[in-house]
Amino acid sequence: MSAAVSRQLIQHQVTQALAEDINTGDVTANLIPVEQRVTAQVICREQAVLCGCEWFDEVFRQLDPNITIHWKATDGEIIKPEQVVCTLQGPARPVLSGERTALNFLQTLSGTATSAHQYVTAVNNTGTRILDTRKTIPNLRLAQKYAAHCGGAVNHRIGLYDAILIKENHIAAAGSITTAVHKAQTDYPDLLLEVEVENLSQLSEAIHAGAQRVLLDNMDIPTLIQAVSIAGGKTELEASGGITLKNIRAVAETGVDFISIGSITKHLQATDFSMRFD
Repeated sequence: MSAAVSRQLIQHQVTQALAEDINTGDVTANLIPVEQRVTAQVICREQAVLCGCEWFDEVFRQLDPNITIHWKATDGEIIKPEQVVCTLQGPARPVLSGERTALNFLQTLSGTATSAHQYVTAVNNTGTRILDTRKTIPNLRLAQKYAAHCGGAVNHRIGLYDAILIKENHIAAAGSITTAVHKAQTDYPDLLLEVEVENLSQLSEAIHAGAQRVLLDNMDIPTLIQAVSIAGGKTELEASGGITLKNIRAVAETGVDFISIGSITKHLQATDFSMRFD
């Protein structure tokens, strides 16, 4: 599954962001003569994976359709320090009013894509795929999922509706892994069925019950190696918890199919962009 961001959603997110920032009007931009026109360029100050061009464009489309934007890079492209990613031309007031909102989208989504790319690069040639999670910025779920995809990661479930992940509290409420899995198989036979386990005994139960994927929560390297052996290809395995860029290669080399990384979307570092008028 992968995040699909509709034009309507982008429009809605941008409308909300502009209302938050401009509210009753940009009193500083109003100091500039209404007829003043400008040419500007957006520069990336560090190496990054570009993401968010559509949101950037939509900001200025809503403020003034007479603003023209020419991109020199596209979403998913690796950009270098001091690289000009786009140029703008148009009336000064709306360019000034939209600058911060447009850059906020660009820096956040590029930061997400860059973070994903770092983890994906770290496991190159292991066969393990990197998953994002639901630990996203509120109201930017699909945008960040799209950004993670641009960085090379695979989208995990988008929300609580498109896949089943039976976790510790679900198991406790249902009574057992087996009971929860069989209920899921009956009620939602077409959805991905995954079970989170904390030990090898639970792993064996989940496999026997028929889980399609098992999430191995906070297991050390020797235990992950045992888990891969126990699974024997009968189910997909996903490692999660306590995984960083320092240890992710070792985790991948245990043979797990997936590694899910919450920090891709929750601990991202915004990419440094600036807009400069010529």
